[in-house]
Parts: sequence; structure tokens; C-alpha cells
Amino acid sequence: MPTVRPLAPLDLNVQIPLHFRCPISLELMRDPVILSTGQTYDRSSIEKWVGSGNVTCPVTMQRLDDFTLIPNHTLRRLIQEWCVANKARGIERIPTPKQPADPSTIRLLMSEAVVSGNENEHSQVRALRALRNLAKEGEKNRALMVEAGVVPILLSVVFQDVSTLDGSDESKDVDSGAGDVDACKKDVSPVCSEAAEEAMATLVVLRLNDVERLSAMQPKKLIFLSTVLRHGSNETRVNAGALIEMLSDSKDLHELRVVLATTDGIMDGLVRLLRDFNTSRAVKVSVKAIFSLCLRRQGKEKAVEADAPAALIEKLSRTERSDTERALGAIELLCTTEGGCKAVANHPLSVSALVKVILKVSDRATEYAAGSLLAICNFSEKAQKEAVQAGIIKELLLLIQSDCTCRAKTKAMNLLKLLRSVCDHRIMPEYGRTDVVPF
Repeated sequence: MPTVRPLAPLDLNVQIPLHFRCPISLELMRDPVILSTGQTYDRSSIEKWVGSGNVTCPVTMQRLDDFTLIPNHTLRRLIQEWCVANKARGIERIPTPKQPADPSTIRLLMSEAVVSGNENEHSQVRALRALRNLAKEGEKNRALMVEAGVVPILLSVVFQDVSTLDGSDESKDVDSGAGDVDACKKDVSPVCSEAAEEAMATLVVLRLNDVERLSAMQPKKLIFLSTVLRHGSNETRVNAGALIEMLSDSKDLHELRVVLATTDGIMDGLVRLLRDFNTSRAVKVSVKAIFSLCLRRQGKEKAVEADAPAALIEKLSRTERSDTERALGAIELLCTTEGGCKAVANHPLSVSALVKVILKVSDRATEYAAGSLLAICNFSEKAQKEAVQAGIIKELLLLIQSDCTCRAKTKAMNLLKLLRSVCDHRIMPEYGRTDVVPF
């Protein structure tokens, strides 16, 4: 038999010129910038240094009064040429980095974005589209935009089609609910204007604080958002769903989830979004929003009314890993209510779909699936028989011996005990006579 010669390894022991290395990371600089002291660093390294609270130059230890970073184009081109010259030795050419947006440019676009009216509509849309393109270019630009105050302006444009709120609406507490959709339909357009669509598309990639969330929680604004979620263009419906999830994602203002969930049409619109679209972004947005709103009792009730259990179960096989976790989490939350548990138990795909994901996605997904199965098997003897036929016993025994969470193992043990009465004892080992490792 002829000898197979292994491929020669790449020569990765290339000596990188000292002045091409960042003084902080000691790695090849990809985006060299000059500090006010005249020293050059890789942008990401010096930004982390300053972001950690340091106010001195790492090399000279001089105090920094000016934190401006000036791109070192000459050095970057020299580094790129060196990479090309050493391509045969395994060195990849670094791409030319996009420079962060100029704050003055952001401010100019902000001033153009707030001008409304038919005669200024074209320039307003153009400015909003430019802001959207800047936001797409990277996290640095998005941080600059948030710092400059872009978010309140975008919110004002998103809701510019809403008629002016009277004093009584302004003074209502966020717990007062959103009112009836039909009563306010005359006040809103069934679809967004082009400017509002552009503003919403930019808004959903930025960060909102709680003050900004509260500014959007007025009844007519929520009704408008609900209408757009159900009747807007395809992209805008997805963006409206993303905005709803962002509004609900407050660590301190948990009541916002109640207001959003109880606004007529919002939960129904999210479920429709999940059913109508198969794109990964639409599924991700709708699952995240439904899960967030189901963290409150009112959200679970609205989700059951909107037939969310069926929509979530039917999408399980077509979701990405993180979305599968959230979908399973939402299903388990719904199973904590009588109506939700009944809806999940009665769906013909529930048991097989839940059994199939155990130990296949993640520890958290396994825990959610086991919890959901325990709930519906407690609810229905038919679900117990279906679970046994779907091979749940083997999966549960493997789960107990795995490195899953203690909560998942507890749910598995409780489910095993429940299923003993309907299980063939030839496939169900007696407790105390099994090789299952105790936990």
C-alpha cells in the first residue's frame, strides 16, 4: 500500500513586525488609530482600555484630555501590503475597516428627519434612510446614534401618523390599558407612511431606555402599533413585532408587558406573524415577543385566545436553536394555565414534537419540554399513552443520567412516576432495580 503523505502545515510562525503589533493586545492591528499622545493602537483594544475607565495612554502613561481616535491610514496600508506579501505563508489580508460615523453628520440627519409635511417628505425619508444605513454599519455607529439622541426622534416619526393625544390620554397611567381598537381606528392610518417605516426599521436595531419605552405606551400609540402589526407591509409587520418585544424588555417596568399583552390586536398580530412568515427573522421576532408577554398572567390568557399554543407547536421543527428554546419556554408558560394546558394537550402534534426535542437542542430546551410534557400528561391520560408510544421513557432515562439541570431531572422523575401506570413494565424498569444514576 502506498504511503500517504500528509499535507504540509501552513507556516504560521511568521514574525510580525513590531510596529504592526498593538501595544495592548500584542496582536496584528486591523484598524490602527492614533491617540492624542501620538501613540498608535488597534481601535478595538484602545476603546476597551478607555471603556474600562482608564484615562491615561497605555504606553506613555500621560493623562488623556482628548479621547479622539484618528485613523492611521498609512500604517493600515503598510499592514495590508505585508499581509498580501505573506499570503503564501498563511497570512490573510485584513479588510479595510469602515470608519465610525461623524457625530456632526448624525446631528445633521437628525435635524432633517424631524421635518415633516408633504413638501419635506422626500428629504425626511432620505435622512431616515441614511440613519438606517449608518446603523447597519456596526455597533459603534449605533452607540453614537443612541448617545446623540436619535431614539426619541425616531419614536416621534414612527407615531407621527397618530392623531394628537388629548390631555386625558396623556395623563393616563400605563396600567389603564389601551382601550378599544375600533374606537380609535379613525385616528390612525391602516398602514405606515414611508417615513414611519424607515424610522421603525432603524429603531429596532438600537437600544431603548425605560423613559423612551414609557413615551410609547400611550393608548393611541399602542393601538396604532397593533394596527401596523396586522395590516402593514411585510417588513414593517416584522419590525412592529420587534418593537413590541423591545418595549416589553424592561428589567424594572414589568407592568409594560401587561399593557402590551392586553392591547387589542397585539397578541393576535404576533401569532399571525408567526403563522404567516417562514423567514428566520420573522420567527425569531414573533417567538421572542410572545415569550416575553407570556411572562405575565394576562399575556398567557391573551396568547391562548389567539391560538398561540398551536402556532408555537407547529413552528418547533422550523426554528433555530435559540428560537426553539424560547418557543418551548412559551409553551411551558402556557401550560401553567388551564386553557393553555388544554390547548397544548389537545393538539395532535404536541406530544411527538415535545418528545423529539428532549436532549436534542440544549439543556434549557430539554427542561422546558419535560415541564410541558409533565403538565399535559397530568391533564390528559391520552397524552400519557401518546408519550409512551413516542418513546418518552427512553428519553427520560437518558435525561436523568445526563448533565442536564436539576430542575429538568426532577421533572423527568415526576413524569416517569406518572407514566408507570400506563407503561409496559418490560420497558419500564422498577425503581430501585435500575442502573439510572441517582441525582
